[in-house]
Amino acid sequence: MTDAARTQTDACLAQIEALNDDLTTFITVTADAAREQADVADKAASEGRWLGLLHGMPIALKDNIDTAGVRTTSGASFWAERTPNADAPVVSRLKAAGAVIVGKATLGELVFDVRSHNPIVGHAKNPWDQTRSPGGSSGGSAAALAADMCIGALGSDTGGSVRIPASFCGVSGLRPTHGAVPSSGATPVSVGNDTIGPMARRADDVARIFAVMAGYDASDPHSIDHDFGNFLPRLHDGVAGMRIGIPRNFFFDGIDADIDAAVRKAASEFEALGAELVEVDLPGAEETYLHASVLIYCDAALFHRQRLTNERHAFSPPIYERMSRGLDLTGVDYAAAMRFKETWMRKVANVFDDVDMILSPTTPVPALPLEDAPNLHELTRRAASLTYAGSIASIPGLSIPCGFTDGGLPVGLMLQAAWWNDPLLLQAGCAYQAVTDWHERRAG
Repeated sequence: MTDAARTQTDACLAQIEALNDDLTTFITVTADAAREQADVADKAASEGRWLGLLHGMPIALKDNIDTAGVRTTSGASFWAERTPNADAPVVSRLKAAGAVIVGKATLGELVFDVRSHNPIVGHAKNPWDQTRSPGGSSGGSAAALAADMCIGALGSDTGGSVRIPASFCGVSGLRPTHGAVPSSGATPVSVGNDTIGPMARRADDVARIFAVMAGYDASDPHSIDHDFGNFLPRLHDGVAGMRIGIPRNFFFDGIDADIDAAVRKAASEFEALGAELVEVDLPGAEETYLHASVLIYCDAALFHRQRLTNERHAFSPPIYERMSRGLDLTGVDYAAAMRFKETWMRKVANVFDDVDMILSPTTPVPALPLEDAPNLHELTRRAASLTYAGSIASIPGLSIPCGFTDGGLPVGLMLQAAWWNDPLLLQAGCAYQAVTDWHERRAG
């Protein structure tokens, strides 16, 4: 079939046309360019040529990632018409592998809103319940996947902005090891914690996108030259013999009862697949949100210092209130957070001496209501309290769907592994999805 890419692309564009007015999933749709890219893929296929791992795959890009000739707003009113001259390295890599870019997905203002609200288009909405948020700040990317507006997507994750939306929307999303994927060409939050991450319904699609994205880039000072090798042939090798840690402390404390039940049932399914479940302790996990917040606030305030100081009204009030906290923190505060990070990374490394990965809920609560929340700091803490621990450790984390609440909202489980074991997480995700169908469920 030589028109497969165009057929798939047209189907995604039809979903965008039908649903975007309600879901506000995209800020910019690139329908004409997408059709042209799909036609190129189909022409190549008709000639017996393969463009790469993403041949003909419709992909949405979070709108803080630069695209040449296509506006990239980062959800900021002052960048509403900003149009970059060059693609971010990750976008160049996707295109070179045959991807079809269908548009720029809605995100939280300046990558700093866990609800994916911004002053350009308003709230992105969750396809499972439009009165609820898809999470953030990569909420548009996750909602687009859940609504079949694309097959793959890119988000970015500082404290949980890939994993939280994946959990809230019932799709899969990887926060890579920090430094594995270049972040150059993307509006930053906290460069020591930011990473661009792949998203899709299926973990094996996430793996293909990650294989294309990963790799050293000299323009990113945080990029690390690490060779993952060809891990794709091992994706379906299963989890037999793997040791999976179940945290005794913090990660299951005070979480929604439906989430607790779904994640523990998923853990038993991993055990049935041959993994060994091992209880582990992560002392200090309860402090990670506080210290990661200091780093994130200070770094964000540094990047936006001129506007925060002189153009307060360039920001929506909740974003200004949260981001400006960084202006009041001291060098001593930042140093204390860095010393905690170093100690925490050593504690995490010690745990991974005994287990291959850690399994926990991705979020303690299901998708948040869209209602206005003037205290964005508290709202973020509610959604991101479990994901910040992995972010400040710089380890990879994969969120995959594992069930639903009694109210019909998706539940995500999070697998985290030691640095550079991203492929192991994807292998485990594929094993789980081979015996479950949560990732294939559709809203409505």
